[in-house]
Amino acid sequence: MTDLSQKRILLAEDDEAMRTYLVRALQQAGYAVDAVDRGTEAVPLLESADYDLLLSDIVMPEMDGIELAQRCNEISPGTKVMFITGFAAVTLKASREQPQAKVLSKPFHLRDLVLEVQRALEEKISAQL
Repeated sequence: MTDLSQKRILLAEDDEAMRTYLVRALQQAGYAVDAVDRGTEAVPLLESADYDLLLSDIVMPEMDGIELAQRCNEISPGTKVMFITGFAAVTLKASREQPQAKVLSKPFHLRDLVLEVQRALEEKISAQL
């Protein structure tokens, strides 16, 4: 089993209740999580720290998740990207513009989120070997 204690996740989610819910679930699964409420707050964190995964809502004020993912790819190309959204049409756009990113549609069960995060991070480890 992979050591998850060192895995760092940056969560960008504008809905406060959802953000709190996701942070709690990911921390209980053993991940270190930094959470922000918009993409523009995530960029300086990506510039100053190493993250294994960017978990971003797609529809957010100021900078959407797709633009944030593009910035993440420039700043920290080794960081995996996963999107969460409640909008099916946005899922299609994300799949076209960030084909390597997993998209989870709301509502989803926390167990499914944690499993998808674990899968994404295991893929990252496999790619590094």
